[in-house]
Amino acid sequence: MKNFILDIDGTLWDSTEVVAVGWNRALKETAVPELKDLVITADSLKKEFGKPMNVIADDLFGPIDADKKTALLKLCCKYEHEAIVNNTKDITFPGVRETLRALAGDDKHGKPGKCGLYIVSNCQNGYIELVMEKNGITDIIRDFECFGRTGLQKSENIKLVIERNGLDDVYYVGDTVGDFDASKKAGVKFIFASYGFGDVTGADYEIKQFADLLKMV
Repeated sequence: MKNFILDIDGTLWDSTEVVAVGWNRALKETAVPELKDLVITADSLKKEFGKPMNVIADDLFGPIDADKKTALLKLCCKYEHEAIVNNTKDITFPGVRETLRALAGDDKHGKPGKCGLYIVSNCQNGYIELVMEKNGITDIIRDFECFGRTGLQKSENIKLVIERNGLDDVYYVGDTVGDFDASKKAGVKFIFASYGFGDVTGADYEIKQFADLLKMV
């Protein structure tokens, strides 16, 4: 295996508790009457993460005015970003940073690898950069793409990264049915992170912890 394209939420880390704080702050500030009883929880976000941001907004905010929904989602993303920046708790899954460095050939404690590492997520623009910065992995991620920047579905963003970098022997690592479907549409093998948020059948491979990727290269 030469190249891994990675999902974020439920695969690299679990930011749902932190994100819920930011989204509830946005709900309180906007005070949309139809949403006065809505409380965003980590569990509710786990059911949504992996979907494009506009779909998440439709699921959580329902049939409120479209302009209000757009403004609310924008504020949610802003406060989510701030909450993650200010968070001091380690929300990254065990072994992720060490495993990524080993795969990239930057492991001082084991046999180095030579894998290309990429990220594709359905997140908002700026989120991937924040994830890389918080985890100190910016230098080993070769390229990334997201829904917030292109407006494209995950399968199309996977294809973009593959085409941009001339990749072959590509595997997408994710934790939801949406990730599985996107990988199939993009024509790449799927590695199911079973410790994450979803339940997938039919995956090409399965890892029970992130470090299991080292056994596959």
